[in-house]
Amino acid sequence: MKVRWKPRWLRKLIKRTSTLGPKRRKELQSSKSSITSTQTEDNKPPQPLQEPIIVASEPVFIPPIKQPNMAEEEDFSSLPLTDRWAHKNWKVRKGAYEEAAQQFEKTPDEYDPAFRPFIQDPSMWKTAAADSNVAAQQDGLAALCAFLKYGGREGAVRARQHAITPICEKGLSSTRAATKASSIEALLLFIELDVAAPVIEEILPVLSSKQPKVVAASLNALTQIYHNYGCKIVDPKPVLKILPKVFGHADKNVRAEATNLAVEFYRWLREAMKPMFWGDLKPTQQNDLEAQFEKVKAEGPAKQERLLRSQQAAMERAPAAGGGEEYGEDGGEEEEPAEIDVFDLAEPQDVLSKVPKDFYDNLGSSKWKDRKEALEALYAVVNVPRIKDGDFNEINRSLAKCMKDANIAVVTQAAQCIELIAKGLRKGYAKHRSTVMGPIMERLKEKKQTVADALGAALDAVFMTTDLTECLEDITTNLVHKNPQIKEGTMKFLVRCLRTTRDVPSKQEIQTIVDSGKKLLLESTEVLRSGGAEILGTVMKIIGERAMKPHLEGLDDIRKTKVNEFFQTAEVKAKDKPKPPPPAPAARAPPPGAKKPVAKKGPPAGLKKAPPAAAAPPPEPSPPPAPQPAARPKLGMAKPGLGGLKAPQKRALGHPGVASPKRPVAAPRAPTPEIEEEEEEPASPPPKPAARVGLGRGGLAGRSLAKPAAPAMPAAPPSPTPPSGFSHMERAELEELRMVNERLLKQLDDARHDRSKLASEIQELKNQNAQLIEDHTKDVLSIKAKETQLVRARSDAEAAEQTNERLRRELERVTRGLRKAEATIEAMQNEAASPSSPNLGFRTLSPTHDDAGIYRDSALPPSANRNRMSFASTFSEEKENGDSMPHPRNKIGSDARYAGGSAASSGRGSPARGFRREAPADEREIQGGDRAGGGLGYSGYMDRGGSRSDSRTSNRTGAGSSRLGDPPTNAGPSSGMESWKRAAEVTSQLKARIEQMKAKAANRPQ
Repeated sequence: MKVRWKPRWLRKLIKRTSTLGPKRRKELQSSKSSITSTQTEDNKPPQPLQEPIIVASEPVFIPPIKQPNMAEEEDFSSLPLTDRWAHKNWKVRKGAYEEAAQQFEKTPDEYDPAFRPFIQDPSMWKTAAADSNVAAQQDGLAALCAFLKYGGREGAVRARQHAITPICEKGLSSTRAATKASSIEALLLFIELDVAAPVIEEILPVLSSKQPKVVAASLNALTQIYHNYGCKIVDPKPVLKILPKVFGHADKNVRAEATNLAVEFYRWLREAMKPMFWGDLKPTQQNDLEAQFEKVKAEGPAKQERLLRSQQAAMERAPAAGGGEEYGEDGGEEEEPAEIDVFDLAEPQDVLSKVPKDFYDNLGSSKWKDRKEALEALYAVVNVPRIKDGDFNEINRSLAKCMKDANIAVVTQAAQCIELIAKGLRKGYAKHRSTVMGPIMERLKEKKQTVADALGAALDAVFMTTDLTECLEDITTNLVHKNPQIKEGTMKFLVRCLRTTRDVPSKQEIQTIVDSGKKLLLESTEVLRSGGAEILGTVMKIIGERAMKPHLEGLDDIRKTKVNEFFQTAEVKAKDKPKPPPPAPAARAPPPGAKKPVAKKGPPAGLKKAPPAAAAPPPEPSPPPAPQPAARPKLGMAKPGLGGLKAPQKRALGHPGVASPKRPVAAPRAPTPEIEEEEEEPASPPPKPAARVGLGRGGLAGRSLAKPAAPAMPAAPPSPTPPSGFSHMERAELEELRMVNERLLKQLDDARHDRSKLASEIQELKNQNAQLIEDHTKDVLSIKAKETQLVRARSDAEAAEQTNERLRRELERVTRGLRKAEATIEAMQNEAASPSSPNLGFRTLSPTHDDAGIYRDSALPPSANRNRMSFASTFSEEKENGDSMPHPRNKIGSDARYAGGSAASSGRGSPARGFRREAPADEREIQGGDRAGGGLGYSGYMDRGGSRSDSRTSNRTGAGSSRLGDPPTNAGPSSGMESWKRAAEVTSQLKARIEQMKAKAANRPQ
């Protein structure tokens, strides 16, 4: 091994120092270290240590180095606190922190000057919370806690943004337990003094720190915050969003703290918190959390363990404001299960933009599978905790239409979609209630339980978006439906509504519900009867037994027992809390409670007698007027005092501080009785006016009556002591306070009166509105009835017009026929009246006119007359029996054929047919002569058919075989005269028939 070369002098030095003993060598080394530490504390550059040089061969004694004097540090106390707060020496800073904490604890209130430097410069807390020395940091955080505890809200708000981040980064992760405790306490105090949201906002960025211990410590602090204040005070949504991130952290301590925080959330939120982050966790983490949640389920509901300053102040005010009655009511409402559900935690999502474009096309498809698939796609879109409000009108109309679908799978899916949309929109869905509630209730006729459950869940979700008032009309309408299934489903829905509603129904609504329940009690099925009893029992639970008694009158004992059974088991959220006259006494109760300590002393009675004595000490008998009320019960004394109180109050209104000294006698006398009278006032409020009047009228006259009561003076010996109890200023102040109190009580009474008046007006307006709606409905129904009558009248009028038109046409036709007949007759008469004819001979005729107005010829055989009469009678019978009258031309042509004497022309359908067959041969010859003579006789008017018939008939009878146009064999003048005679007969018959027709036409109604 090679040895390094050393100079000679160094070798000698090493040799001499090595002869020192081990003890001496340790002392020398300790002295070096102390000198070095002292120089470092004084912030001076380290001086080289002057080691003793040994120049002799024997050891040299080295004296110990002088230690620095510790008393020199006391000089720092002369520095201001703010300077010492930022001093370089940690001990000086530590002393400053301790001194500040002591000052804060000694302050009387939050406005003390000791807080002013820290309020003006809140950044000082940043250096204290993040002090590099752990000992000083501990005292600095203790000083911060003292500052927050005694300094008030203003200082906390100013220091919050400077102190929270250093606390999270340096204080929460400290190795000292006291530092960690002070850090958590400081965070809790920041929340206690103001609100929690800013504190959470400052803590969340620290969770992204690169140091796992800082993240774990911050999560632990959040757990403590939620454990003490709960999720009602501290909003859990910001922290729930970052839970998946911390659950995926690489450090196991961070994951463990995240699990503790999730368990704490479960204590408050239960299952409502899972949709926020549960899907982002690993299956193993979910299983671990489920195991932890099972332990929490066994515990009771979580409660807030630490109150905010605002809550503490409310608790302190509540007893002073009326025995805690008002706060008790409020507190009761807060303790009620105001559960935090998913809707409160979730952010609204826009689902309208995610609805498939072909949704409406598929929903209108003729295939039920396409419709069901469209609804399933909509279900997947709206299955979110909270939905952003938008235009859902078309979707709801389509879903309501699906309630009438023949396929129950489509109906069930549509009901589930309605349920999700209603739950996602909450109050925003109220405007769609009328669109879907009616169709859903109509579909309650389904007997399948799965469909009924889906429809019931949809109805419940819709009801949660509105209130009982909005739904009651549809419910009462379907409670009397003819379908028992719809009636039963509606009944169950009404029971659920009564159990879940938080608003007590109005009296009119209660009456409507009770009437519906009574009708159900009379149903034939047991289910509906039990449902009616359950409705009445639930209503009784809401309004109370006493208010329900009038509605149960008329029911038998069996039904009342059934109603009481449901009343005992019913659970409701809305309970009618009667608000009787107690509020008035409750408002007056606080003053006596607050002033009991003052009036509790024995001398109040003497106080009433003392002021006169104090004003004029020598005349002792002056006080007797006061004892006179004292001879009565204490109550009588309190009332006059109240009457005397009002005059001083009115005078003291303008300048309360100066008025009392100006009236030394009246001022003491008025307020002093009030001390006792306020204590007795609530006992008997009615006698006030009588006592006041008695005092006013007997003010002077009472003195003479009080003289006999002067011996009662010894009964109140403590009279001299009270005068020293209140000064003039105190009495004036007391009077002013009571005046303010009375004014406030009066304002409170006025406000209550106005409130009751407004409530009555509101009720009256509601009644008027209901009446107007009813009148409007009646008017609409009457208008519709009138419209129906009008339509019927119009149809009747049109029918009448058609009938008139038909009758008019018929009349015109008859008139034309008559005119034609008259014209024909005139033509016949004119032709018959011609005196001569080239081929016609003249013979004398002697026709006679019988009783029937028919011309008869004596030359004719009787059978001819009889046949002619049968023709006339037959013609008349046919007309009277309703047979249509033949056209005049045809009739006349027939008569003409008959008159012409042709056997065939009398033809088919002629009534005189037999007569023509029986006509003699000579007559037929005459007729043939007429035809041969050019038709100058009446037979000339015969038609061609008659001529052909005549020829055929002639051939058949053998009277002549000559063809048409051949000259007749027998022609003579006798044939023309016979034709004229028969024409006259026909004319007379036609005239008679025309007269009959005219008479019938005149008698026929138009």
